[in-house]
Amino acid sequence: MPTFSAPDGTLLAYRVQGSGVPLVCLPGGPTDSHYLGGLGGLSAHRRLIMPDPRGTGRSAAPEDLSSYRCDRLVDDVEALRRHLGLPRLDLLGHSAGANIAVQYAARHPDGIGKLALIGPGTRAVGIEITGQQRRELALLRSGEPWFPAAFAALEALIAGTGGDFEAIGPFFCGRWDEAAREQYEAGRPVNMAAVAGFGAEGAFEPAGTRAALARHGAPVLLLTGEFDLNSPPCSTAEFAELLPAATFLVQPGAGHYPWVDDPGRFVATTAAFLG
Repeated sequence: MPTFSAPDGTLLAYRVQGSGVPLVCLPGGPTDSHYLGGLGGLSAHRRLIMPDPRGTGRSAAPEDLSSYRCDRLVDDVEALRRHLGLPRLDLLGHSAGANIAVQYAARHPDGIGKLALIGPGTRAVGIEITGQQRRELALLRSGEPWFPAAFAALEALIAGTGGDFEAIGPFFCGRWDEAAREQYEAGRPVNMAAVAGFGAEGAFEPAGTRAALARHGAPVLLLTGEFDLNSPPCSTAEFAELLPAATFLVQPGAGHYPWVDDPGRFVATTAAFLG
């Protein structure tokens, strides 16, 4: 895997798939970018540049654990842009990676082209997703054979009385088959220090980010799955309202990994947006 040096000297790795105009793809988690795969075939339309966040995959762990903070990870994206020699980035952020992507857009408006936010996290812009919103979305799956056990685990997590993240996995996928199970497991973080540090105090400054995004005139796609428990359509729609040139789309029948649930639809939609 190719590597580049972060501003603090941490050696970071990235994957490359496909050919053509580069698209930097930021994974969620924070976790190894390998779970993105080829984004359902998007690599046939763009050259996907997929960095492993510091401390995950083949990227080195930093000496300074505070550099796991979301706002600090923005500096790694800018270092990657410079390493690639690109005047500006087309940027895709999935899940928690969307928080990095929008902070990058806020801080480097001249360094970004098109922005695609897939199943986006909303912490960077201060949008809270309530337990009731997740519960109502989960109830749409009540006819599924796995629903009783998964819903009981979800209720426990919402109530703060325990619960098992593995048990709620079906809610993150449009269908719960072997491929979905593998995708869910592949996307789960393993570096808990990186997870804890990502949202540490000072990681987000929603008011400033919102103000900068209100001036962001470049095109932005916000796409989420109809059943995405992590990034419900209601919160993603609220996110889209913050951006003057936003396109908000809900992919029918999809969960948190829309490129797995219906790769043809996902690729057609995303490639058309990217141009």
